[in-house]
Amino acid sequence: MTSKLQLDNDCIIPDDAKIESNVIFGRRVVLAGEGIIIRSNARLDAASVIAEGVTIGQGAWVRSGAVVLQSVPPNAIVEGNPARVVGYVNRNHLGRRPDPRLIDTLSLGGVARPTTIPLNVGMSSLHLMRRIDDVRGTLTVGEVPTEVPFPPVRYFVVYDVPSLELRGEHAHKRCQQFLICLKGSLRVLLDDGCNRCEVLLDRPDMGIFMPEMIWGTQYHTSPDAVLFVFASRHYEQDDYLRTYDDFIAECNRIKCK
Repeated sequence: MTSKLQLDNDCIIPDDAKIESNVIFGRRVVLAGEGIIIRSNARLDAASVIAEGVTIGQGAWVRSGAVVLQSVPPNAIVEGNPARVVGYVNRNHLGRRPDPRLIDTLSLGGVARPTTIPLNVGMSSLHLMRRIDDVRGTLTVGEVPTEVPFPPVRYFVVYDVPSLELRGEHAHKRCQQFLICLKGSLRVLLDDGCNRCEVLLDRPDMGIFMPEMIWGTQYHTSPDAVLFVFASRHYEQDDYLRTYDDFIAECNRIKCK
């Protein structure tokens, strides 16, 4: 264990637990097994239980009474038994609160189309696409590159995702993406290393532009959700940043140039 650990009463912590700095433990937190890692700036509220082999990511928040059986992503808020992700914190410091900037599409019904709304997370943006309704059905369309902001060279479709699973959890060094939920709903987290926001994607006439060097996660996926993604580059394994530590290190490297 390291310094700057805030520990309340009656906690059970095995000797082999790896705990980084600025971690807060509430009362009666139990680390129930071996191989548990608690990363920096995490918060574990009272009576939470962490199972064997679980990692609590940096900046994560485990709420009171949560029983955590799977590793928690960086900056995620989890609760329940078994614990599941219910949101993300808004910054990497103690005393943080849940990010209030969940963008709900219901509030955008009267906005003219097509239009682009900056999300203040890097160069990410929300795109409201043109929509045409008549007695034959509904059509939505986006032109490239004026409305879809890059010429796609690849697409992929994600569907049949169990509702408790998280998708994404990586960033790209060069590849840009444009996400459209064709059916159902899901939440998209965007993180540039300093700022975060979440967008509720729940209709096919709206897209999210996710440029390079944005950490992206999709969660709270409905059982019928179909996510369609345009990509600006072919698949390149070395383009991925698959851990949040690597993403932050690359962000810092770019800033220092």
